[in-house]
Amino acid sequence: MNDLRALTDLLESLDGRSYGAYKQIKGTWMGPGFALIIDHVQPDPFATPSLVCLRVARETHGIPAELWSNRARKKGLLDYLLRVFAGAVEACPGVGSGRSCEIFVDAGGAEILERSAADIGENYLSLRFRVGMPARGRTVLGKAAARLMGEVLPQALNAVYWSNLPHSVAREWAYLTEDHAHLQDQLKESGLVAFVADGSILPRESGVSARPLANAVPFASPAGLRVTLETLHHGPVSGMGLPAGVTVISGGGFHGKTTLLEAIELGVYPHVPDDGREWVVTRSDAVKLRSEDGRAVTGVYLTPFIHDLPLGADTEFFTTADASGSTSLAAAIMEALEVGAGAILIDEDTAATNMLVRDARMQRLVERETIVPLIDHARELYERAGVSTILVTGGSGDYLDVADLVLLLEEYRVMDATERARAIVAELPLSRTGEPAAPARPRDRYPLAASFDARRRGREKVSVRGLRELVFGGQAVNTDGLEQLVSPSQLRAVGALLKRARRYADGRTSLCRLMDKLEEDVDTNGLYALEASPELARPRRFELAAVINRLRKLRLRQPSAALKNDE
Repeated sequence: MNDLRALTDLLESLDGRSYGAYKQIKGTWMGPGFALIIDHVQPDPFATPSLVCLRVARETHGIPAELWSNRARKKGLLDYLLRVFAGAVEACPGVGSGRSCEIFVDAGGAEILERSAADIGENYLSLRFRVGMPARGRTVLGKAAARLMGEVLPQALNAVYWSNLPHSVAREWAYLTEDHAHLQDQLKESGLVAFVADGSILPRESGVSARPLANAVPFASPAGLRVTLETLHHGPVSGMGLPAGVTVISGGGFHGKTTLLEAIELGVYPHVPDDGREWVVTRSDAVKLRSEDGRAVTGVYLTPFIHDLPLGADTEFFTTADASGSTSLAAAIMEALEVGAGAILIDEDTAATNMLVRDARMQRLVERETIVPLIDHARELYERAGVSTILVTGGSGDYLDVADLVLLLEEYRVMDATERARAIVAELPLSRTGEPAAPARPRDRYPLAASFDARRRGREKVSVRGLRELVFGGQAVNTDGLEQLVSPSQLRAVGALLKRARRYADGRTSLCRLMDKLEEDVDTNGLYALEASPELARPRRFELAAVINRLRKLRLRQPSAALKNDE
């Protein structure tokens, strides 16, 4: 172990040498009150930048323990510190070629997530990130590297010391995250699926921007749905409490139906201050689903939704490499229920119509139908299993018959139209009949270890392409349909968790229990223990399971064999 001055002297001595000389700097270098740990040195200027950790003693950073005294506060605090540190290193001058002087800090967007890039405990604060070591071509720029390591990084680190932080902002980040978790806990106890506070700004600037839309209409709750919830740090908050059951969100085109649903689906995460959606809170077990033509489906019990297929195809343990829109949505519903979903969210714009409803005329015309639409399961799901449904629809009035609540949006203003809808139902009764179906009760499935082999030609290969694709071994998994994934770092963590799943997938452990075990691993050891990467963010169990379900090499033990071994 050497001091930081020894590192800068070494770097200056390497000036002009070939890039491979940088491997000498790997190790721990001590600065005043902190350690600079170089865990991995990139082999060339164009490779993944070097892995660096700044570990700061508690007496040096001085951050009060009460701000990281529980998991929620800790998540909010660390998210804030990463953003502060990322801002502090942005001023680093670029020198050289390739990725020279690039400093990448995984600091996130509108949602606050648990990340492998930072941790804090009784003894240390750790910040992990990547650094591109300065070079021109394949020649070391030693003086630039010495300045980067000896001056730029220590100065940026000073920004996260308590003496230099705006205390009120740091506390707000931690307390807001804790209050989000506190409200989530209250939702189920209060019989609610989601809460949208009065004054929230739901519209975004565009479909690719997380910034709130300027001059947007602030959310105002209908009087009959207004509730007040108590927070730990911000007093009472009032807004719309969306009750458990079957909810229909309707209205004309471009009046805000999808905007409201998108805010609700992302309310499973806390949001940064001033995002506009800080007080949009949704139960943690709410899952947004959609149709995905062409996805793989493996061994799913589809009989409640799809049955009596031509040529006797099996729907008890249904498998296809190329699912249709209706089949993929039916599979997504059963898969979400299998791992514990307590609410399903669907927008008709992204769902196969024949999986949502079949009207009376089509029932008369098509007498032999193999699909039982969601409309014939929505009430059963809630009354039997307590699973709520929130559906956005502007074109299917049949759902008014099964809805507990009907919301109508006009110019982004929400009205409770339930009584009006019931009057319309009485005035214009339907002649469609409910279609007989087995209860939508999922069956456990038992993955085999071969499903989680990431090797290709003898080497492990796991990578991501933004939020669109996870490459795992030799297969590419399209993740466009997983709309509650909000960061590529979550997808990277999914890849690491898939590799970890191999140790538990023995053909006797159900997929649901497998999710439990992987969550327990992260709870106990943290994300960085999964993989030495500073670019992991914690995914929910539902998106992790959804990726597993889309693996074309997913292998399951046949149900009878699995059940026999469990006895």
